[in-house]
Amino acid sequence: MKYLHYPGCSLKGSGRAYEESLLAVYEALGVSVEELDDWNCCGATAYMAVDELKAFALAARNLALAEGQHAGQNGDDGGACLVAPCSACFLVLSKAKRYMEEYGEVGRRINEALAAAGLPYQGRIAIRHPLDLFINDVGLPAIAARVRRPLHGLRVACYYGCQLVRPYATFDDQFDPQTMDRLLRALGAETVDWPLKTRCCSGSLTGTIPDVGLHLNHILLKEARRHGANVVATACPLCQFNLECFQDRMSRRYGREIHTPVLYFTQLMGVALGLPDKTLGLQRLFVPLNKDQIQPEGVQHVGV
Repeated sequence: MKYLHYPGCSLKGSGRAYEESLLAVYEALGVSVEELDDWNCCGATAYMAVDELKAFALAARNLALAEGQHAGQNGDDGGACLVAPCSACFLVLSKAKRYMEEYGEVGRRINEALAAAGLPYQGRIAIRHPLDLFINDVGLPAIAARVRRPLHGLRVACYYGCQLVRPYATFDDQFDPQTMDRLLRALGAETVDWPLKTRCCSGSLTGTIPDVGLHLNHILLKEARRHGANVVATACPLCQFNLECFQDRMSRRYGREIHTPVLYFTQLMGVALGLPDKTLGLQRLFVPLNKDQIQPEGVQHVGV
């Protein structure tokens, strides 16, 4: 199956390392992907507060483009998968699709707007996340078989954030998600059991009300460390940015050194698969991963 890749704005900018590592991992695992042509910003969650209907239309344009691109390649418009790595993109695209299906007037007006732009939409596109794809399509045994440098010695706090499984738990549990944990354990890491894996990182508050944003992120990092984690893994560009880029400021404010690598889960996958650091965007980290913590011998896989 060929998947359509929807990068969204962050993966072309501040979250560039996410796309770099994701595409490298896709290639290493033999997953065929193609970027969605002429995609536009999903609107993120902010647009919903400005004009909900126009925000849905903005997101739905990507869905219509995906159906058209899939049909052009395969001669039909069924069975297409649009993979959205960014948590906000995944949520907004899923919400637009659901509202169009569940609220007749919303669907009618958006479809009229799409048709006026020459973009017919049948509602047959499936919106997927890479975690879903890796777990349910590629499969953990196939991924574990390709591991070249097991992540023994890394104790990882898997941080899903507040948008990936809520309100739409399409591939994982809303309150105690496990897909990232299972994936990283299959790569040899130990994942810690901690209660804040779906708590909000503060979103854009680091830029609007910094005191609140710093406080919320400090709580997350402190709790991850308290449960024994030496690395945090995430699937959201904004979460990664908030948790990593303000650690110096948190250290000064709270009077304790905070120095915790915060990586995309795909970067850790790439390390385990033996891919070059630059291919994975590891040089972009403000808090580098200490590979000396990885112990390649003498420890068995925790399991899948």
